[in-house]
Amino acid sequence: MHTELHPDLRHSAAAREAESIVRRCVHCGFCLATCPTYQVLGDERDSPRGRIYLIKELLEGAPASATTQTHLDRCLGCRACETTCPSGVRYGALLDFGRSVVEAQRSRPLRERIVRSVLLRFVPSRSLFRIALGIGQSLRPMLPAAWRKKIPARNAARGDDALTPTSARRILALDVCAESAAPETRASLARVLARLGIAIEPVSTAGCCGALAYHLGHHDEGLAAMRRNIDAWWPHIEDGIEAIIVSASGCGVTVRDYGHLLRDDPRYAKKARRVSALARDPAEIILAERHDFAGIGGGRRIAFHAPCSLQHGLKGDARVERLLSEAGYELAHVADAHLCCGSAGSYSVLQPELANELRRRKLAMLQAGSPTLIATANIGCQLHLAAESGVPVRHWIELLDPPA
Repeated sequence: MHTELHPDLRHSAAAREAESIVRRCVHCGFCLATCPTYQVLGDERDSPRGRIYLIKELLEGAPASATTQTHLDRCLGCRACETTCPSGVRYGALLDFGRSVVEAQRSRPLRERIVRSVLLRFVPSRSLFRIALGIGQSLRPMLPAAWRKKIPARNAARGDDALTPTSARRILALDVCAESAAPETRASLARVLARLGIAIEPVSTAGCCGALAYHLGHHDEGLAAMRRNIDAWWPHIEDGIEAIIVSASGCGVTVRDYGHLLRDDPRYAKKARRVSALARDPAEIILAERHDFAGIGGGRRIAFHAPCSLQHGLKGDARVERLLSEAGYELAHVADAHLCCGSAGSYSVLQPELANELRRRKLAMLQAGSPTLIATANIGCQLHLAAESGVPVRHWIELLDPPA
C-alpha cells in the first residue's frame, strides 16, 4: 500500500514505524474472514483493511475525524488478522499508533471521558479495584439482573500452606489487576508451581502491566507503568530469578512486548529486552518440567476458550489444550475457535453491544459440545463469559489443581 508520510510526522519514530507497517498491506482481504467486527457489522471500515486505510489517512496528515475514531474504537485488537495475513502486517502496533493520534486530536463526549477515566483509575490499581469489587459484591443482591451478571460472586481461594517448595528455584509473577475477582487462579498457580519445586517470589511494588492505558491510546501512562514494573523487578532479575510468569495471557502479550515498546528509551531499553526474554506463559513452564498430571481430569468433558492474546499474541500453539488432554480431560470441539469472545480488555465496557453479540456467538460454540466447564487463560475472558455462561468458567490452571 503506497503512502506519503506527512512532513510534520517524519521526525516521529512511531509514525515512521506505522508507515512501514502500512506499506506491507497488499489489499488482499484475507483479514476480513477472520475479523470479528466485520463478521458482525459487514462494514469495510470495521475490518483491518478498512482501518488501515483510515490510519493511512492520518499518516498523510488528514485530521482525525469522528468516523475514524468510531471505527478504531470498534476494533477489538484481537490480532486474528495478524495470524491470517500473508504479508506479515503488524496490525496491533498500527492500531495502537492510530488510537494514540486520535486520542491526542479529538475530544470525547463527557460520558465517554468519565467512563475511560474510571477504567484508567480503578482497574490498574489492585487496591482500588479490590475496594470497588468488594462494594459491588456486597450490593450485588440488590442490583438489577444485568448488573449482577457483571459482578462475580465472592470466591475466596482455598489455602494450602503445605505446598511451600523447599527448592531454591524462584520466579516472579505479575499480580494481574483484575484477578482479585478470581483469587483461586493465583492460589492454584502457586500450588502447581510448588509441586514442580518452584516458588513465586513476591514483589509488592510491581503493578499493572500497562496494557490498559497503552491500548486506549494513553501511551505515556502505559509506558510509565512498564518502567515501574521493570524497576520493581530488576533487583530480583539481577539476583537470578528464572522467569516472570504471567497467568493472564492479555497481560503476558504486553510484558513480552516491553523490549519493543521501550526500544528507544536509553535508560530502559536494555532492561526491557531482558524482561521480555524472561516473560513466560504458565503452560510454557509446566510443559518444560515434564511433570505427570495424568488422571487429574478423569475424563471430564470441558471446552477450552483460547483467548486472542494467547492464540494471536503469544502464538500459543495449543499448548494449554495439550496439557489438559495429558491431564485426562476430554476437550470438546469448538467451532470458529479463532474468533474473539468480545472481552478484549476494556472493550466489553466501552462497546457493550458488540461485545455482548460476540459473547453470544462464542458461548454457542463453546457449549455446543455439552461441556461441564469452560476453561480459559485470561481473566477478562473468564469474567465476560461467566456472566452469561450456562456452565462454570475457570482459568485452566485450576484444572491442574483440583481439591483433594
